[in-house]
Amino acid sequence: MTEQRKNFPEFYLTRPQPCPYLPNRKERKLFTHLGREKSQAHFDFLHSDGFRRSQTIAYRPHCENCTACISVRIRVNDFKQSKSQKRVWRANQDITTTRGQAISNAEQYALFKSYIDTRHNNGGMTDMSLFDYQAMVEDSVIDSFLTEYHLPKTNPSQISLAPPTPVQRTDLIAVALCDHLNDGISLVYSFFDPLLSDRSLGTYIILETIDYAKSLDLPYVYLGYWVKGSPKMDYKVRFLPQDHLVEGQWIPITKNDL
Repeated sequence: MTEQRKNFPEFYLTRPQPCPYLPNRKERKLFTHLGREKSQAHFDFLHSDGFRRSQTIAYRPHCENCTACISVRIRVNDFKQSKSQKRVWRANQDITTTRGQAISNAEQYALFKSYIDTRHNNGGMTDMSLFDYQAMVEDSVIDSFLTEYHLPKTNPSQISLAPPTPVQRTDLIAVALCDHLNDGISLVYSFFDPLLSDRSLGTYIILETIDYAKSLDLPYVYLGYWVKGSPKMDYKVRFLPQDHLVEGQWIPITKNDL
């Protein structure tokens, strides 16, 4: 086997499965394994072509007769907060942000389970154990990191109007797993306290990541796939202007294009 052939990635196709975003559709994914011998530059190349990362797998949709999944990235230097986003930004200025290595812990997992059980209780993550969560966070062969969002334990704004929960509340209210790329930051997965819905923490995480990317002089924040026609994906096109990957080309998108 030649050295060139040995280093060339092998790609595989998943079997058709029910689409989680659009009714009466089947999804398939094209994927490849990310071994430690494959460099960060290799993943950067795949990511620029629409691949995402899940642990040590890089994948992208490869569905028959459907191109609804579109890769989205925010243009950091051109981005302007909308009026509602400015309100979210101001409302969350009491949050403390810490960034570090992608290392899991029990506090994160408790918040993750609360989020999944409340927001996605019929999804594929409902049965994830602490060890499954640890693998999701820590199994990475590229430059990944975690952002944690905290409130002071004594801050009255931490009190929710929702019914009390049997789970003891802590000051950790949101977590974002991210990848550093050569041209930006990829938001791999994020979750937050579902009882603090008035804070719009999902929006705040994206706004804060944009601000962080700007501080690093990185031009893009990648949000994964937008699926037109799927209400739960609509939030991704509220961060404008942005680029969409269409037929291998990144196309500038403004509000008038949607």
